[in-house]
Amino acid sequence: MTAFDDWRARSPYYDETHDALAQSVRRFVEREIAPHIDRWEADGELPRELHKKAAEAGILGLRYPEQYGGHSEGFDNFHSLVLTEELAAVGAGGLGASLMTHGIGLPPILALGSEELKQRIAPPVLSGEKIIALGITEAGGGSDVANLKTTAVRDGDHYIVNGGKMFITSGMRADWLTCAVRTGGPGAAGISLLLIDMDSPGVERTRLDKMGWRCSDTAAIHFSDVRVPAENLIGPENGGFIGIMRNFNSERLGMAMGCCAMARVAMAEAAEWAQQRETFGRPLVGHQSIRIKLADMERQIEATQAWVDLCAWQVKEGKDRPADFAMLKVQATRMLEAVAREAAQILGGASYITGSKVERIYREVRVNAIGGGSEEIMLDLAGRQLFGGKR
Repeated sequence: MTAFDDWRARSPYYDETHDALAQSVRRFVEREIAPHIDRWEADGELPRELHKKAAEAGILGLRYPEQYGGHSEGFDNFHSLVLTEELAAVGAGGLGASLMTHGIGLPPILALGSEELKQRIAPPVLSGEKIIALGITEAGGGSDVANLKTTAVRDGDHYIVNGGKMFITSGMRADWLTCAVRTGGPGAAGISLLLIDMDSPGVERTRLDKMGWRCSDTAAIHFSDVRVPAENLIGPENGGFIGIMRNFNSERLGMAMGCCAMARVAMAEAAEWAQQRETFGRPLVGHQSIRIKLADMERQIEATQAWVDLCAWQVKEGKDRPADFAMLKVQATRMLEAVAREAAQILGGASYITGSKVERIYREVRVNAIGGGSEEIMLDLAGRQLFGGKR
């Protein structure tokens, strides 16, 4: 147990099984990730071999059904939160986003897909042999999912897909894309989910450079008369919107946990710097203003973590509601922004030089605040669900 994770020992939601998982993942991160993360950040992507190693370590298959190559017996959603935190220890948000991209690409298949599709796709993904991504966002649509423009027209035993997706995590390396397409009329009722083989003729990918999450490859994807077998339809035709929506709560909970974890990393680096750095004849932490900053950072992290754990418990007990996840995501991203700023203030000029975790985390604040639903969209969603009003 370290200062990074001793909060779990004081929480009623975590027990020795969660700590055992944390230790296992931590050893994997120290051995297979920490020595290489700076190079992967510079390269702009993770090596495919890392997915295989993560699968062998039991990371990719955590809480997925055994019949498809996962391991769910004895694991709950708090184990998933532990995994998120331990992957955050290197201070690179792109690691979790890209290595665990199957966490948003695979669930719709397992929830809505045919048994043939599950058996064909899930095992190679959970073994790290194949990479799956999720394609929802479009260049002109953003969070307005119900009005997406990419079309899929039935042509015998195939669908013909035309259009494009934007800001797709793991889009350059993905073998498959769980893709939202329009098969019917306007609005949510005309949306379906299709699994697209990314090596299909007519698929074009363009790498996007980014401010943060640099080790996570991100792509703009264009479809030009791409033929997709009809058996790759995920769920009923024009019934894909529910598959998209059911993904969002878990994604937002995961992002909120990631914000708590990254904030702890930033605070830990700032605290260590404050204890070692001397100014005016005493350690930086000897100054009241610095102690106040650190205490306030801890206050915000602890408050947000308590809400994360409560939402996770509500999911476990079937008492969750979407508005809570929307508001939680805003709370977590604003907390991370505040903590990252204060950590940078404590490190001073050192926080502006590439190499510190705080520098990297500070650059990644905005992707958390925008990705998975912007703050404005989240608060409006919560407001409509809690208080009514025009849609």
